[in-house]
Amino acid sequence: MTESPPTGRVPLPPEPRLAPALASPHPTPEPPAEVRFKVRYNVLLFLLTAASVSYVGMVLWGSAWQFAGSLLLILTVHEFGHYLAARWHRVPASLPYFLPLPILNPFGTLGAIILMPGRIRSRRALLDIGASGPLAGMAAAVPLMVYGLSLSELGPRSSENYVQEGQCLLYWALKAVVHGSIPPDQDVFLHPIAVAAWAGLFITFLNLLPVGQLDGGHVAYALFGERQNRFGRVVFFAPTALLLYNAWTFGGPLVERALREGWGRAWSAGWPTLVSALAPWILVQTLLVVARRRGMLDHPPVDDLALSVGRKAVAVVTLILFVALFMPSPWVAF
Repeated sequence: MTESPPTGRVPLPPEPRLAPALASPHPTPEPPAEVRFKVRYNVLLFLLTAASVSYVGMVLWGSAWQFAGSLLLILTVHEFGHYLAARWHRVPASLPYFLPLPILNPFGTLGAIILMPGRIRSRRALLDIGASGPLAGMAAAVPLMVYGLSLSELGPRSSENYVQEGQCLLYWALKAVVHGSIPPDQDVFLHPIAVAAWAGLFITFLNLLPVGQLDGGHVAYALFGERQNRFGRVVFFAPTALLLYNAWTFGGPLVERALREGWGRAWSAGWPTLVSALAPWILVQTLLVVARRRGMLDHPPVDDLALSVGRKAVAVVTLILFVALFMPSPWVAF
């Protein structure tokens, strides 16, 4: 049974409701949902990460506080770049959760993350939040790298117990600025501060992979829209491609040596090189597989349609930074 309107009154038609993207070129963000994060977990994970990074710095790099302090500074600045941008755009976000890992990598950490339980609806907010972390982190990492390189010494490459860190364009340029032309038979033996800064470059490079909801995925989606999801499904396999490249580059000489000297002797001498070259990409591909299974490979849509010229420039600079940080062989032990 329905109730009729009073006599003599004609009901007005309901007001049309437009989709946010059509209602205004700058839609008003929805009021953020009430989200409560337990800060004690952030503090606990930070303390565990500080202990883990300090232990690795003392055991591997000869200084706990110089290595740990520099790396934690870079990671903290990076994550608070995201956090402050999220607060500026009224997007609910947690404080950084640091990720300790004292055994399986030479830095003692997998970096840090912030949690944003809601979808980022504004393209402007998506770009600002995605780009602010890497750009802020680089603002800390580059000066620390220059200072750390100034404390580092040149020396001859040795055939034993030698580790070659990844050479990206930005790192190569900074070494040239500080040390000039380096002879082919020599290399820079990094001070702990420079090692921490290099780790910051590498972690930023991984975060800028243009896939899923990594920083690079946020920036690329803000710039290219839905096309980024199709491109991201291709980038998903990039770690496997780099794994095969390193297997060919460092496994080939191992096979040649095995044919000359036998597999037992060749493997005992060459396995650290091959394993260290392959391990980073095995880990990265595993993490991307986990992200895909949790539905994080495709980027959620945004409501508005365009970026300003200035923000487009920021997006392009951020993606160029990814190219400048690209390292095909991040860590090779000889």
